[in-house]
Amino acid sequence: MDIALFPDDATEPTLAALARAGIQPAAVEALSDVSLQTAADWSILVVELGDEPMRRLRQIEAIGAESGLPVLVVADAEDLPLVERAAGVTDFILAPAQAEELKLRLHRLHNSGGEEVLVYKDLTLNPLTYQAHLAKAPLDLTFMEYELMRFLIEHQGRVWTREQLLSKVWGYDYYGGARTVDVHIRRLRAKLGEERSSWITTVRSVGYRWG
Repeated sequence: MDIALFPDDATEPTLAALARAGIQPAAVEALSDVSLQTAADWSILVVELGDEPMRRLRQIEAIGAESGLPVLVVADAEDLPLVERAAGVTDFILAPAQAEELKLRLHRLHNSGGEEVLVYKDLTLNPLTYQAHLAKAPLDLTFMEYELMRFLIEHQGRVWTREQLLSKVWGYDYYGGARTVDVHIRRLRAKLGEERSSWITTVRSVGYRWG
């Protein structure tokens, strides 16, 4: 997975998160340089919006259309309304970037290609944009709530132990306890609402399954 990073003097938190995720990006001095590269050079473009969010989002729109690269934006929370309306942004992560989430999102973008929207009854999940809708209304999920729900839907019908879910969703290097899974399941049920909370089934003395 070859990553291009703009600007070439990206902030230390972003550089540190990439390093902890095991990713060595190619720093780009100007976004216009991306258009000079062939599609085979890089697989993803990571852009920090920094102090010029509007200017960089306009650049991303032009570059994204020309290069065809998926674009992951590192944005401050106050810039999210701009990001959500911008064309050319494939996904975003809040600054300061966290290594675990950054790695997951980059690998998801790298492997997503033709991923289709997941649909379960009146629930939809878009794996590329991380958007969720329930009965056509936006569903506010944290990153790990989304990942857990996505995993369960993709493997619905099968029972997963808490330890398996920790390994599959949080990763082998996660050191949290099994209670983490219970907390996230409880939050997901609350957000699904009383009528739909039964979509997540508790299998006593074993774990959980979807459907």
